[in-house]
Amino acid sequence: MSLRSTPLITPQPLPDIPSGHAPLAHLGVIQITGADAASFIHGQLSNDFVLLPDGGARLAALCTAKGRMQASFIGIRANSSDIRLVCSRDLLAPTLKRLSMFVLRAKAKLRDATEDFALWGLSGQACLPMPHNTPWTCARVGNTDLVQLYPACGQARQLWMGPGGEAPPPAALLDAQQWALGEVLSGVATVSAAVVEAFVPQMLNYESVDGVSFKKGCYPGQEIVARSQFRGTLKRRAYILVGDAQTSLAPGQALFSSLDAEQACGIVVQIAQAPTGQQFCIASLQTEAAAQGLLHAGSAQGPALHIVPLPYALREDI
Repeated sequence: MSLRSTPLITPQPLPDIPSGHAPLAHLGVIQITGADAASFIHGQLSNDFVLLPDGGARLAALCTAKGRMQASFIGIRANSSDIRLVCSRDLLAPTLKRLSMFVLRAKAKLRDATEDFALWGLSGQACLPMPHNTPWTCARVGNTDLVQLYPACGQARQLWMGPGGEAPPPAALLDAQQWALGEVLSGVATVSAAVVEAFVPQMLNYESVDGVSFKKGCYPGQEIVARSQFRGTLKRRAYILVGDAQTSLAPGQALFSSLDAEQACGIVVQIAQAPTGQQFCIASLQTEAAAQGLLHAGSAQGPALHIVPLPYALREDI
């Protein structure tokens, strides 16, 4: 078993995550229908959709042959002939085009179904009762699918997916920034256009949040993803970072350690601003740089960033 450097975590007060619901206009839906829908997408993504029961959900990644993530999804299997993939809307068109190239003789049709569904994020007391609170648990409530997400600062979070034009039960309306803050503090990154092909799934901790199956059959990039896991070659992980109100962060931005002014040690994946003005982000960092803890945005002389704890444990490399 390989050893992993322990990140230097600086105690930081974390913001409260408010209760309420937010429309998720930054997300879109790819729908796959047909007799081979489940088996087709099973052969394309990093997780298992054949053994996923009807009404179940999965986190998954679409990778290149070199194991680099082109998109990430919350996948819901309505049944074996109806799969819905929720992804970053700025990647939906190229992702749909890429997946469609591999349908060949499979009995599966893919389409942009974003307008057919309403996507909302629920937080705290706005969350609806679920049979289990385990992340990626899915429940059907009438015409609506509920997916339990990873919590943020102890606050429960859910994805609400209903027919287009509908809204979840009444609750306080959250703005996009409030929802984005919960997303970042959950530590589960969504791949967007700014970071396409920048990471293998483990660089975003996807194996630690059940986004990768190492028991399923082949998919593009599987050999690279498996090698990173089982040979202990992984040198990067995802971390949550915080900077002060003067810090400017953007997805795709390079991060540096003050011990190496020349070589970037990480990349910002997604960002959010707290009501205090603090800037939070999920970033993929070299584990050695995370252990040193002297992190800066933009350059080795840029604004200082500090690591805050992830809300889940990283699974050991093998």
